[in-house]
Amino acid sequence: MAGKPFQSKLAAFEDEIRAFRRQGVSYRQIADILNDRHGWSLTHNAVYSYLKRRNGTGRSFKPFFDGLDPDIRESLLKQICAVWTHDSTGIEGNTLTLGETFKVLELGLTISGKPLREHQEIYGHASAVDLIYRLIDIGQISEQDLFDFHKVVMQSVAADIMNPVGAWKQEFNGTTGAVGASVMYMQYASPSDTAVLMARWIKEFNRKLKCIKNVDAAVDAYIWSHMTFVRIHPFFDGNGRMARLIANLPVLLGGYPPIVLPVTDRGKYISLLWEYQNAVGVIDRSSEFLPQHRLLDDFKVLVRDGWQETLSLVDDACARQRQRQLSQ
Repeated sequence: MAGKPFQSKLAAFEDEIRAFRRQGVSYRQIADILNDRHGWSLTHNAVYSYLKRRNGTGRSFKPFFDGLDPDIRESLLKQICAVWTHDSTGIEGNTLTLGETFKVLELGLTISGKPLREHQEIYGHASAVDLIYRLIDIGQISEQDLFDFHKVVMQSVAADIMNPVGAWKQEFNGTTGAVGASVMYMQYASPSDTAVLMARWIKEFNRKLKCIKNVDAAVDAYIWSHMTFVRIHPFFDGNGRMARLIANLPVLLGGYPPIVLPVTDRGKYISLLWEYQNAVGVIDRSSEFLPQHRLLDDFKVLVRDGWQETLSLVDDACARQRQRQLSQ
């Protein structure tokens, strides 16, 4: 039977269908589950067409964990979340090791001698990773999505009218770095330009989400999203963690595992960001988002090298899946 008669019926089960997709359940398996439960004759194309219409992206999507058995998939996602959380918070100065990060997330342990703030940063980032996966099915973001992400990432920070959590910055922000023998202060976008710049940024970001056709497009979208977000620095704090999260949405929508920049490259990473932003100057509401510069090529090398860890984790999970199938 054609899919259209089922469109209105599927609306009542949209949250459940999206949950299945986040877990890697195929469209055919979802159709079989709903048919068994409700006595329907639903096709997998009807499920796909329904989500495509709701998403408005017009493109097929298979997550990087598609086809893995539930236990292998769950183990892979936990590994990636721990690595992603450890490295991203470590870049910001969190001192928990990867093993300690995993114990906090998996076992709920408190690590002796480590500040409560660092534990809260771990929980906040891991919760934000969950939010990223939920956005995959939606296929776009809004200003409110960014505010919600910021609230999760910064959940350990007390409310402050001049340093709002879940709203654009109210004061100027910047960073200090060295140029030759001189120490210089570099300013990010002004608070008065931030809302306008972010409205432009969200529009361009959503356009890029619909154009991830291959690995190169995924890497380019990550670089654009990451570099432009930190150049604006729209929040009073948490911008680096936000950038490393949000920039992975186009990567995930391409069907690839997230790009995780290793904490071992922290010095190189921070230097590249500072040098690029210092070279291209302060951004304002009419500026080009990402002016070309040779440092972008260096950043691409850093990104591709850092990506190898999560790609290897996926390869290992797929190998376990193949071995299991051969042994059955």
